[in-house]
Amino acid sequence: MKKDEPPLDFPDTLEGFEYAFNEKGQLRHIKTGEPFVFNYREDLHRWNQKRYEALGEIITKYVYELLEKDCNLKKISIPVDATESEPKSFIFMSEDALTNPQKLMVLIHGSGVVRAGQWARRLIINEDLDSGTQIPFIKRAVDEGYGVIVLNPNENYIEVEKPKIHVQSSLDSSDEPAEKRERKDKVSKETKKRRDFYEKYRNPQREKEMMQLYIRENGSPEEHAIYVWDHFIAQSAAENVFFVAHSYGGLAFVELMIQREADVKSKVTAVALTDSVHNVWHQEAGKTIREWMRENCCNWVSSSEPLDTSVESMLPDCPRVSAGTDRHELTSWKSFPSIFKFFTEASEAKTSSLKPALTRRSHRIKHEEL
Repeated sequence: MKKDEPPLDFPDTLEGFEYAFNEKGQLRHIKTGEPFVFNYREDLHRWNQKRYEALGEIITKYVYELLEKDCNLKKISIPVDATESEPKSFIFMSEDALTNPQKLMVLIHGSGVVRAGQWARRLIINEDLDSGTQIPFIKRAVDEGYGVIVLNPNENYIEVEKPKIHVQSSLDSSDEPAEKRERKDKVSKETKKRRDFYEKYRNPQREKEMMQLYIRENGSPEEHAIYVWDHFIAQSAAENVFFVAHSYGGLAFVELMIQREADVKSKVTAVALTDSVHNVWHQEAGKTIREWMRENCCNWVSSSEPLDTSVESMLPDCPRVSAGTDRHELTSWKSFPSIFKFFTEASEAKTSSLKPALTRRSHRIKHEEL
């Protein structure tokens, strides 16, 4: 027998759910201290899923708060020239993101329900904030003197309720005989009644019909990456820009490179991909892009091999090494120390390759002065 579904009405705070993050950053029940339980009500998968999604929305807001309060990032509204009434999104930046002359780190998460500051909702809820959010990357980057920009590539539209439009039948004209009109009305009322009864049985709680209003120039992760590049990253003072891109974020970076190849090459020092789903053939990345990626990118992939072990690649793009985990969503967290080492080495290599040229140039200038 089908159980009656409880109302799809959930709390809008962590306290309302009776959960809180402990000092280790783990989500625990306030009273029992137990981890989150998905199957809160047996045999009600849809209700449990909706409850999980409602909690996920609270987590998203909670992480946004941590980015501002804990990491001291600023929330920047986009498009930068948006009118009062148009749909808007936002990114997060450190105070010195555009003015830091040395280093800038750009973070891009994957596709799905995650938003700015997150790698994986599942990890935040079931494991901890360190593995599931970008916060450890942000804090270490700031400590090491990087400016930081956190992208928000999945915030592509806002949802509003669909206006109810009453469509008048073209036959519904006054010259139609009243009897015929009444008969038609009766038939349509019966049809509607039957449909409503069926709908109520099939889907006891019909949710509101929503429509999506896309955000100008940010309607997809790829568009968003190009927009943030043009309006922020390209304008930044940093001599060395570094990207950390997870999963679909890697695809968005490759697309950015295809669209802005010369600019990216001149500004970006190194790119750390974590289990990236980019494909240089499908995305039609040219030979010069593939060569640049071989030199300047590294992809930490899910693998049971120890961290940083070389992993064979079928595609002629960047080197692939093990992230030290075979779980896709954990690849960013597990490769965290290696990524910072990779960026430091890339910086040093760039500096040392510039030094001889600078020495030659200064020597020539001295000679000319004599």
